[in-house]
Amino acid sequence: MKKNPLITGAILLTATGILSRIIGFFYRIFLSQAIGEEGMGIYQLIAPVMALSFSITAAGIQTAISKFVAPEPTSHDYKSSLRVLLVGFTISLSLSAILGFFLFEYSFFIAKNFLLEERCASLVRIFALSLPFGSVHSCINGYYYGIKKTGLPALTQLLEQGARVLSVFLIFTYLENKGLQASIAISVVGIVIGEFVSMTVSAIAIFLRFGKLGFTFSSHSTKNTFVDKKIRNTTKSILSMAVPLSASRLVINGLQSIEAVYIPNKLMEFGLSNSEVLRIYGVLTGMVLPLILFPSALTNSIAVLLLPYVSEAEATGNKRKISNAVSKCVFFCFSLGFLCTVLFFLLGDFLGKYLFDSAIAGSFISSMSFICPFLYLRGVLSSILHGLGRTTSSFLFQITGISCKLLFVFFAIPAFGIKGYLWGLLASELLLCLLYFLALKPYIYYNNSVFGNLHA
Repeated sequence: MKKNPLITGAILLTATGILSRIIGFFYRIFLSQAIGEEGMGIYQLIAPVMALSFSITAAGIQTAISKFVAPEPTSHDYKSSLRVLLVGFTISLSLSAILGFFLFEYSFFIAKNFLLEERCASLVRIFALSLPFGSVHSCINGYYYGIKKTGLPALTQLLEQGARVLSVFLIFTYLENKGLQASIAISVVGIVIGEFVSMTVSAIAIFLRFGKLGFTFSSHSTKNTFVDKKIRNTTKSILSMAVPLSASRLVINGLQSIEAVYIPNKLMEFGLSNSEVLRIYGVLTGMVLPLILFPSALTNSIAVLLLPYVSEAEATGNKRKISNAVSKCVFFCFSLGFLCTVLFFLLGDFLGKYLFDSAIAGSFISSMSFICPFLYLRGVLSSILHGLGRTTSSFLFQITGISCKLLFVFFAIPAFGIKGYLWGLLASELLLCLLYFLALKPYIYYNNSVFGNLHA
């Protein structure tokens, strides 16, 4: 029986994602004890900088590499794939060097004026060192996703997580033995070490792969970068896809950053003290959201592999193949989401008490359970649209969804507290799924049946 690369890859990435999230879950518990609740709150505040940095340096390029190397398994045009990868490296590393310098030099300005917390400055400087490592790692992952070989991305994901956790634990133990208190900075040092380890393993793997195929990264195909016509065309192709994707991710993450920064601000407008705000924000972002997102390890794996799968089907005009993929994914994601809604709603208080020893966490888990079907489904539908080349539509939809949440952040939180934000999350996910369904309607209702091809 012939294996389906989409299913095989999804299973591998899912298993890795679940294991990685389990490690990350216990790591968060350890980290909260090592640097305290306030330290966790400050650490969470640099998340917008991380997201924006990835959007600028790697997100669009990784997706473009994945798309343009997708024909390799059937065409065996390894030379073109190498050219795509090298051009991607050049662009991504250049951007990461420029952005890394900017973050390092202007860390205090960013912390004070953007993150609204001066204590984040040192964290931003340390994080800047990880950007080149992350760029190389992301480009190589994009290549392997494109050729539907998920073994290396799965391995490096685990190695990155493992190196991060182990390094932070060792540093913390060393400081404790010396009678010193661990600072928040050790959490970001762990990010740098994790990215370095994953980059090293990825780089070795890619060198070995192309070395076996008879190519080297110093071959004649890489010379005269700005003269060689094929390289110029490859650069234009990558940029034509990466720039809109990166720009859309940048705008989206920029709006999400505004959301993240202003949630604590608006909670204080509601009447909470700074310590209460940090406590609620820490519980929501550091405990509840990771738990709610835990099942998305499966749907995210499917989403990553759907892009080249749908892209290949779209290139050959195989609408039935796309329809089958859409129908199966809609059915599966919605079923998984509905099951999680029931479990989180009924067991919210139990999970909050026994996992986090927090009544607030239990209340949040029950309240957020209703977003599960739409949250899990939205990522997969977005990936399908990208595979069809409809990146502009996906971008506009996401802007609409985030704008919806921002309205709740600025107007509902000051009036209703954190409940206003939870209402905004549900409204946003509902709106996004509706928009994606309308855009994919020709494929969802292919052959006049939403689920008519489930067993095809």
